[in-house]
Amino acid sequence: MKYYSLQNKEHIVSFEDAVVAGLAPDKGLYFPEHIPAFDKGFFENIGTLSEVEIGYAAIKPFVGEEIPDDVLRKIIADTLSFPFPVAPVHDNIYSLELWHGPTLAFKDVGARFMAGCLGYFRRNDTRPVTVLVATSGDTGGAVANGFYDVPGVKVVILYPSGKVSTLQEKQLTTLGKNITALEIAGTFDDCQRMVKTAFLDAELQAHSLLTSANSINVARWLPQMFYYLLAYKQLQKEVVFSVPSGNFGNICAGMMAAAMGLPVKHFVASTNVNDTVPRFMENGQYQPGQAKPTLSNAMDVADPSNFVRILQLFTNSLPALKEKLTAYSFDDRATVATMEAVWSKHHYMLDPHGAVGYLGLQKYLAGADTTGVFLETAHPVKFADTAPTSLQSQIVTPGSVQYLYSLEKESVQLPNDYAALKGWLMQQ
Repeated sequence: MKYYSLQNKEHIVSFEDAVVAGLAPDKGLYFPEHIPAFDKGFFENIGTLSEVEIGYAAIKPFVGEEIPDDVLRKIIADTLSFPFPVAPVHDNIYSLELWHGPTLAFKDVGARFMAGCLGYFRRNDTRPVTVLVATSGDTGGAVANGFYDVPGVKVVILYPSGKVSTLQEKQLTTLGKNITALEIAGTFDDCQRMVKTAFLDAELQAHSLLTSANSINVARWLPQMFYYLLAYKQLQKEVVFSVPSGNFGNICAGMMAAAMGLPVKHFVASTNVNDTVPRFMENGQYQPGQAKPTLSNAMDVADPSNFVRILQLFTNSLPALKEKLTAYSFDDRATVATMEAVWSKHHYMLDPHGAVGYLGLQKYLAGADTTGVFLETAHPVKFADTAPTSLQSQIVTPGSVQYLYSLEKESVQLPNDYAALKGWLMQQ
């Protein structure tokens, strides 16, 4: 499989080059030259397949022969080494729980898969590489965990100061060794803009070998297809998927799986008040503003990078996109009310992002006799400090992260200024 830049279809690279570079030289995101299809009979037999076999069938066409099969299967096995249960909530509503990984967030899958791919591609390269990543909360922790103590790899994480939860910040700032957290006086969009600028800076590139671990990287984006396939294995029916959406990489991966043949009735993009895509779906005008802080902070993205990939899947046809995607926006008041109501009525604890996904699913189904699945993208404990007061005492802290609260935060504070970031990176 080859990949082209969405800014210039004449710029074509291999999977390895797309993974290592992260972003095309013209700022374009990489996109596969063609959409593969699952083999005939794959979904009829999916119940007999292991998680690794399912993951292999999905990702192998995108990797091709660039990673040997035995290595690729091991990377997939490491990536899917924890469960992805579909939990009944009530009636025909299910939660796809994506928080059973080491950092309690769905980003663990993409981060672990990319770490495995990058490790293989750099097996004979002695040059140090810097993984430069922006995070709105969960990406940074997952990338830090995935690349922790990997020889020859430094991880630099940019995160917006004061706009991530206590546990998220602890996961970013307490690992040490090859992990450095840069606390930026700005928003996630600012952090993401600085990262993209760094990849296009020839002087910086000459100084440091950089790669990205945001969902702009194909090795972070594509393995998110696994969630949807594993959900189908458990339910074995067409469903409506409602996806809490910030940078739109997760839902874009689901829509890629559907384009390859996964039976899906419809997708719902559920956002907070950062409603660029819901407005676009309504009026056809893509008008990102300034990101607004919310309780569902990992979705505080006003200019979602991956939406351009969704448009490409539908050849930039808004009518075609509307047949498969609906987008809704919800505010913090609705989010809190939903978290409280679902706990009170059904004894199921939502995090703020899952609550937005639940709201979108409820609105789309509106009493229809259809099975719906919302994605619960992070464990509620990651947002315990901003959860409704009535729920905070009910949130259970897993033992795997309890120790983090006693560790001291270590971060480098930088202004919202690319020159400051470049200056810091040039000194490393």
